[in-house]
Amino acid sequence: MAPVAKHRDTLISTSLSLFQRQGYAATGLAEILAESGAPRGSLYHYFPEGKEAIAEAALNVAAVAMETRIREAAARIPDPAQCALAYGQALAATMAESGFSRGCQVATVALEAAPQSARLTAASRGAFDAWCAAIGDMLRAAGVADARASALADFMISAFQGAMILARVRQSSAPILSTAEELARLFAREISAQGDVA
Repeated sequence: MAPVAKHRDTLISTSLSLFQRQGYAATGLAEILAESGAPRGSLYHYFPEGKEAIAEAALNVAAVAMETRIREAAARIPDPAQCALAYGQALAATMAESGFSRGCQVATVALEAAPQSARLTAASRGAFDAWCAAIGDMLRAAGVADARASALADFMISAFQGAMILARVRQSSAPILSTAEELARLFAREISAQGDVA
């Protein structure tokens, strides 16, 4: 990797980590530079518009990474009920490993910046839409009707986002695991009902 590309990627990954851990407003450019080790000139070269531009790039990276994980999980575990369980277990483990200090990389920025920042609102919306599309595709492949698959995908994202907040404040994986179990039951019933209709 070329040095300049490395600095850009490092700035983005450092920003994502800081935003996830302490929020968007609490993270300053000086802190991003100090923690990344990147030269100041590289920050202003790649992100002349400052923190908002870095945050937008970071959200886009997080969006693609999570969409890829969802689609890869769906390919490995095509049963939506089992996939939801596996996803919840992985999410619970990640939250516990962080001491319940890290939430969703996109949500932490969106909660502070939307709708005040149009570009961060758009980036957050794009991330959530991509994740919902990936989940919807998994459900459709299992036989769920198109509109219903979209509604259930929105519900899954909403449920896990709320579960992460409860996990952080309760310092427990239980809300995430119970949410995964409820989603698995819901998906299993939905797929069974679609089969009965067919």
